[in-house]
Amino acid sequence: MGVGILQLNSKSTMNAALCNIYPIFKFSETHSQPSRCPSSWISGRSSNRLPTPRSLVIETVEDQVDEETRSESVARRLILLRHAKSSWTDRSLRDHDRPLSKAGRADAINISHKLQQLGWIPELILCSDAMRTRETLKIMQEQVRGFSEAEVHFISSFYSIAAMDGQTAEHLQQAICKFSRDEILTVMCMGHNRGWEEAASMFSGASIELKTCNAALLEATGKSWEEAFNLAGLGGWKLHGIVKPNTSQ
Repeated sequence: MGVGILQLNSKSTMNAALCNIYPIFKFSETHSQPSRCPSSWISGRSSNRLPTPRSLVIETVEDQVDEETRSESVARRLILLRHAKSSWTDRSLRDHDRPLSKAGRADAINISHKLQQLGWIPELILCSDAMRTRETLKIMQEQVRGFSEAEVHFISSFYSIAAMDGQTAEHLQQAICKFSRDEILTVMCMGHNRGWEEAASMFSGASIELKTCNAALLEATGKSWEEAFNLAGLGGWKLHGIVKPNTSQ
């Protein structure tokens, strides 16, 4: 709320000022009743003498933003998606460089539309830099506009951490808190087993199996991603379900 000081040097000036500003200001001091203002607005003694110049304190009423409202706890959604099925046709390729198979490409198309139908479209995507995860993401971006509009970071450590027992959940938490912002409410992490299904199990407290191109949908609440992870802890994330590209899995 702002406060201003207005100097009134004549009776007519004061009357005009009071009548003009009354609808939007609250008075902390009143003077003689002006002829064109309702008597209920101001009160005081009439006098033929000009009043001694005085200071009138005017409090302006301004729109105020409630800081607590802006920082309320909100639902934060995490998608843990394993890459689509890869091809083993070219045995000379490094594991990191294997592309998707024909079936894998079809599954990537299907999973993108299923996530869209469920309304689980991420604003931030953190993706392993392996060829099969990159290709899975590329197909999803081609199919659904929302995936192409998301912010994307390719993280090389997502490939290696997935092979290390018990370390993926903590690594994902650190990456999400590093790259996300409070206004981002849905994050998708794309990677590999065994780390991805292990992390999904640790976050939710349930035993989760993630076959290729399966996505675990998790949710926790917090004013920030850091708070969501701290409040939920391990086992406290709500599991909304496992999304699969087709019913045969």
